[in-house]
Amino acid sequence: MAGEDKDQLAQAMSELVDSVSRLRDLGRRLTAREEKLVLLARQAPKPRPAAAKSAAKAKPQAAADDDRPRGDWTIAAPESLEAVRAEMGDCHRCKLGAGRKNLVFGEGNPHAELMFIGEAPGADEDRLGRPFVGRAGDLLTKMIEAMGKRRDDVYIANILKSRPPENRDPEPDEVAACEPFLLKQIQVIRPKVIVALGRIAVQNLLQTKTPISQLRGQWRLYHDIKVMPTFHPAYLLRNEAGKKPVWDDLQQVMRELGWSLPRKGK
Repeated sequence: MAGEDKDQLAQAMSELVDSVSRLRDLGRRLTAREEKLVLLARQAPKPRPAAAKSAAKAKPQAAADDDRPRGDWTIAAPESLEAVRAEMGDCHRCKLGAGRKNLVFGEGNPHAELMFIGEAPGADEDRLGRPFVGRAGDLLTKMIEAMGKRRDDVYIANILKSRPPENRDPEPDEVAACEPFLLKQIQVIRPKVIVALGRIAVQNLLQTKTPISQLRGQWRLYHDIKVMPTFHPAYLLRNEAGKKPVWDDLQQVMRELGWSLPRKGK
């Protein structure tokens, strides 16, 4: 089989695994035949990278002309995160405001070099008004600590500030209502790197429909800020095999920021 054909087959297998992961996220139970297909797909060779250069030295890719990040990056940045929060108020700019318990704005170092952006608050976040505080949040904290940092050293936010019912995917009008405030948060913080956690965060930040399995581990740009797409901690709780590629992604981030990598065996 020619190299190009092998790459196409490997890509198809990767997309199959990604599609099944989305079904599991929605609570769909797989049949024995589907489970076997997924196992075969995961054992298939991975697609070859587009360039021969190492990921650590690869130049970040800007979005295509029709897939550029939205939002006016040229407007004056707010004076502080407190000013952005005050502007939001008791936000009811979309239908989610009526059903939430607490607005989840974000938290962390307002001058952080590194910003994590996830999808939306879950039940625990909605109850406490803080991002990433459930089981997925515990894992994210461990990921940050493995990088030699604390949660207080980074900034953590989500695409949405209010919890969607039953943790469904955010709808376009909901994203549009929250997006200006996320943009302002990023403008105030001015992180050197954004880690986009999971399909929803990656696809909305980068304005692309490309599956997360194809995007993770490759540098991208959100306006002029480098973005590292990777899997969501909630996905890692269900898929142990995803932890190694995510750690590889985080090590790329550490190199980019000039942070010391942990010694092997630690």
